[in-house]
Amino acid sequence: MRIVLVGPPGAGKGTQAAFLAKNLSIPHISTGDLFRANISQGTELGKQAKSYMDAGNLVPDEVTVGMAQDRMEQSDAEHGFLLDGFPRNVAQAEALDAMLDREGMKLDAVLDLEVPEDEVVKRIAGRRICRNDSAHVFHVAYKQPKAAGVCDACGGELYQREDDSEETVRKRLEVYHTQTEPIIDYYKAQGLVATISALGQVDEVTGRAMRALHGRGDQAA
Repeated sequence: MRIVLVGPPGAGKGTQAAFLAKNLSIPHISTGDLFRANISQGTELGKQAKSYMDAGNLVPDEVTVGMAQDRMEQSDAEHGFLLDGFPRNVAQAEALDAMLDREGMKLDAVLDLEVPEDEVVKRIAGRRICRNDSAHVFHVAYKQPKAAGVCDACGGELYQREDDSEETVRKRLEVYHTQTEPIIDYYKAQGLVATISALGQVDEVTGRAMRALHGRGDQAA
């Protein structure tokens, strides 16, 4: 299956993408991984992206689309893929459609992870990270440390990242509503969107997503 995963920051896209890709035996292709891989490998597209990023500018759509195309042309994506973070706007969605059309392919589904805005703010603004090891993550509501402000694993100080402040989260949501959310209507016009609640335990959300994809997979077959 060829799937696009959409949802606001804090919806759990990365977590769900990893589970779904494993269950469906298709590669998980994330924008973040694409950028890191191309920059670290020094590809031409990576160099272009880095030059824009170093200057504090947004990477143009054509560079992002080029990276995505290169990745989707790799052998492990021959029978499908799950896109996470791409397309990010309608222009990228149109470019993806054109790219797939040239190869005689099409998307099978667009999964829209739905989360109330207040829950997004609660999820992200409540995160606390260990200063000694950023892999140690706690939450003021969902995963409290044994001692307030202290990492259970190493005793390091827990802090809130600047990007996780409520003000920053709400700004990120504004960007999502303005730039990315319109692709949902774009894909709804093609009959591709399945909207599922991203509330609850991870396995519950994965189950909803798999059930939503099941019928579409039968149709695609």
